[in-house]
Amino acid sequence: QVQLVESGGGLVQPGGSLRLSCAASGFTSDYYVIGWFRQAPGKEREGVSCIRRTDGSTYYADSVKGRFTISRDNAKNTVFLQMNSLKPEDTAVYYCATTNYGWDRMSMSKERYDFWGQGTQVTVSS
Repeated sequence: QVQLVESGGGLVQPGGSLRLSCAASGFTSDYYVIGWFRQAPGKEREGVSCIRRTDGSTYYADSVKGRFTISRDNAKNTVFLQMNSLKPEDTAVYYCATTNYGWDRMSMSKERYDFWGQGTQVTVSS
C-alpha cells in the first residue's frame, strides 16, 4: 500500500521560507509522479507543483513560479517543496499525492492522483 507522509509545515512571516517534505513508501514501480496541492478554507484544492520521479521534470502553478521549487531524492523516496518569499495567500493545508497515470500538463490536476498524504498546515502571517 502506498503511503505518503508530509512534514515541515508551520507558521512563518510574510517573506519567509519553509521546506515541506513528502516521504513516500509502498511503490511497486519507479514510474510515478508526486504532486503538491494546497487547500485554503472555503476554496478548492489546487495544484501547486509536481515532479516526475524518473527524470525530475516539473510543472508549477503560475502563482508560485519563481518562489517555490520542487525537488526529489530518489534514494530516500522523498520529494521536497522549497517555498520562498511566502505570502499570506499561500496559507493553506498542503498535501502531497501520487499517480502513475502519465505525464503532461494535466499532472497538475487533483483528479489524476490516487493516493494522498494527511496534509500539513502552512500559515503565513505577521
